[in-house]
Amino acid sequence: MNTTLLILTQYFPPEVGAPQNRLFELAVRLQKMGIEVTVLTAMPNYPKMQVHQEYKGKLYAYEEMQGLKVHRSWIYVSSSKSILSRLSNYFSFVLSSAWYGTFKVKGRYDYLLCESPPLFLGLSALWLKNRKKSKLIFNVSDPWPETAEKLGIVNNRWLLDISYKLEQHLYKKSTLITGQTQGICKNIADRFPAKKTYWLPNGVDLNYYNSTTVHSSWRKDNGFTEKDFLLLYAGIIGYAQGLEVILYAASKTKQLSHIKYVLVGSGPEKEKLLSLKNSLHLDNVLFFEGVDKKSMPGIVAAIDVAIIPLKRLDIFKGAIPSKIFENLAMKKPILLGVEGEAEQLFIQEGKCGWAFEPENPDQLAEKVMHLDLHKNLLPQYGENALSYVKKNFNRDTIAERFYKELFNLSQK
Repeated sequence: MNTTLLILTQYFPPEVGAPQNRLFELAVRLQKMGIEVTVLTAMPNYPKMQVHQEYKGKLYAYEEMQGLKVHRSWIYVSSSKSILSRLSNYFSFVLSSAWYGTFKVKGRYDYLLCESPPLFLGLSALWLKNRKKSKLIFNVSDPWPETAEKLGIVNNRWLLDISYKLEQHLYKKSTLITGQTQGICKNIADRFPAKKTYWLPNGVDLNYYNSTTVHSSWRKDNGFTEKDFLLLYAGIIGYAQGLEVILYAASKTKQLSHIKYVLVGSGPEKEKLLSLKNSLHLDNVLFFEGVDKKSMPGIVAAIDVAIIPLKRLDIFKGAIPSKIFENLAMKKPILLGVEGEAEQLFIQEGKCGWAFEPENPDQLAEKVMHLDLHKNLLPQYGENALSYVKKNFNRDTIAERFYKELFNLSQK
């Protein structure tokens, strides 16, 4: 199949994060299958909202990454959390991607895959879709503006109304709408029954996250002993994760000094959580800076159990946090504070760990202390985890299925 694909996304490596890894891993695999993949993305800046040193001052840059042609265009970044700064960030890349996508990304493309959020990037996608004579695939990893409204990130009614109309128009113009979870796909299919949806889940590279080949000294290097019971959260330290639950649970297990909570990452809520740690006098909670992709397997290998929380909101009942997959692949059971689809898949069906009620520190502390007393349970749940993720969330399999979907679309 001689097919060309242009991926339009605000987020891409060398940034670290869920959409960055997911899109890069999918693109590399599709390229190996014979699809000619080009990426149009922003100057890397996330999550610290600082353009990486080697890209500073540039309006446009071109590079190749494992055979992928990667075009980067200017983006406005600011550490301010105001709605004006957020919109300036989004729309600066909308405009620059449309401009450089027109004049620097040459030729036509069979498909244009646009990553949302940010929803507004769809404006650039519509422009480039027409210029490149492409079929639009709109990939929804978070259903904006619904999420923004329910989280209180956007309260302006005028802006929300415009956003909902844009969402509707983008779906109407799409040949295919892909969703990161089954819940997202169902939500869209229920509201737009005439549109074709496709589940394009996140997953894991089982060769990279492989417990038999990863040898880690991270525990020893950071002063932990083999007797310490380490619980890990690694990822964005943001509002949606509701990470206060970990600190409040830690305050309830302080008397068991060998139980330690490790938080790895950065994000807008980190300073607030550091302040909470100090006010609760939590010597059993340790914060580490975010690390690059190559360092993560060593950290995961060193811990005992991963904690995966989200806030208790209806919109998160269809969410599947990406950090689940790496832990499962490394045979690490999870304590999951996410209701709905994730609990059904990974706890009830996969038997990969244990669930606690979102934002319930008492229940989390109770589960932690139970596992501390019954560490003999961990190996079997670790085996379950690897078996389940290998069967259902292998990145190779995900890419192969999507390749077949693109082939079927090309026949229509």
